[in-house]
Amino acid sequence: MPPRVTRAVTAAACVLLVLNLSVWAAGAPPGAVLRLVLAGTLGSGYGVGQLLAKATPLLFTGAAVALALRAGLFNIGAEGQGGLGILCAAVCGAWLPAGTPWLLALPLALLAAALGGGSLGALAGWLRGRFGTHEVLSTLMLNGLVAVLTTWLYGGPLRVGEQVHTRVIAPGARLPLAASFAPALRGSGLNLAFALGIVCVALAGLYLRSTRGGLALRALGASPGAAEALGVDPVRTATRAMALSGALAGLVGAHYVLGVKGFAEQGMGAGVGFTGIAVALLGALRPGGIVLAALFFGLLAQGGLVVNALVPADVLAVAQAAVIIAVAALGAGLRRGESTP
Repeated sequence: MPPRVTRAVTAAACVLLVLNLSVWAAGAPPGAVLRLVLAGTLGSGYGVGQLLAKATPLLFTGAAVALALRAGLFNIGAEGQGGLGILCAAVCGAWLPAGTPWLLALPLALLAAALGGGSLGALAGWLRGRFGTHEVLSTLMLNGLVAVLTTWLYGGPLRVGEQVHTRVIAPGARLPLAASFAPALRGSGLNLAFALGIVCVALAGLYLRSTRGGLALRALGASPGAAEALGVDPVRTATRAMALSGALAGLVGAHYVLGVKGFAEQGMGAGVGFTGIAVALLGALRPGGIVLAALFFGLLAQGGLVVNALVPADVLAVAQAAVIIAVAALGAGLRRGESTP
């Protein structure tokens, strides 16, 4: 069996072992928990809808992290970029008059979300290209800055009465729920942001594969010295890569604000930026892999809710952690194998 396949099978076996041990330690039969997870996610229209809804923001953050990694940049700021995208989408949507047609309102709100996340990413990219500030450090600091800013805004200037959230956005800026097209999905949070996420993942892959700008990003990631010798401007390319990455992360606002809630509040989207790192790595930075990885983590997230009657939801959080560790170990093993003559 090829080493790559052997490592993948070993990683999957380790994840299953950790999951079964966690369930057993919680005092529940693993088989019953697995059946409950499958019944609560794939066994009904509502479960499928919730699975896809949980996967939707991970499509954006997974694509964001993957695009930056292809340029040799580790964007761990998708959390803050997504938070700023949520804020900008909500502010833009609430600012629009109630009668604004959707042909104008929706693109403006989406653009606001992308610009919010993209501006934060561009700043980190520019600092990396111009001053050599590592993007891990800058994006971590920017994550903290966004958290402080949004806490103040949601609890103060943007607060509506006793509710700690922004004003409701204009109806024309809302994305339809999937239940309006498929009644079987009624009650779930699935909306057209899922389709938008699929399109963004595909477009990001197409950009990297088929455009001059994408080639420059990949060249920078493969060999910065060689890329510069070929005429690639490292400052401009790093800034563009992080701006595009941040814009993708900012579009999580399409799901939470335009699709589900209709407003923004503190804590909305928490964790999806960091989970996006695991999605990108598990998906091997490829569009198809990112979609499958997002669906897998969506299944774990929804499964953690439906098994709460038998075991704590944190049991499946342990499974998520096992997946991340296995992916990291698998990636390290593959890199060592590829560097061996």
